[in-house]
Amino acid sequence: MPGHDREQRGSAVVDFVLVLVVLVPIFLGILQIALVLLVRNTLASAASEGARYAATLDRGPDDGVARTRDQIDGAISGRFARDVSARTANVDGAEGVEVTVRAVVPALGIGGPGIALEVTGRAVEEQPP
Repeated sequence: MPGHDREQRGSAVVDFVLVLVVLVPIFLGILQIALVLLVRNTLASAASEGARYAATLDRGPDDGVARTRDQIDGAISGRFARDVSARTANVDGAEGVEVTVRAVVPALGIGGPGIALEVTGRAVEEQPP
């Protein structure tokens, strides 16, 4: 049996590397999906908040853009708030405001090729009493 131990020497390292080759890409993929979902949900929430803000009586689309940018900058990063636009739109048959945010989420948040996102928030214009 003493020769049997010598034959098994180093096999744990090989097993470890083989398992890592499978697990690391899976783990990084899950992190990428989580990052994209976090950014998408944050952008959608900020766009909706900006549209609601712009739809109030004393505000306009430019106020909605500023509010959306502030929300994004405070929640994740100002780099995702570069391409924000607002316009008046028809929301379910009523006059309203539509805020659109376009951003690119880089691979694992560190650079490289990214995933382009476009989210829109809509709100019905507030009417005077």
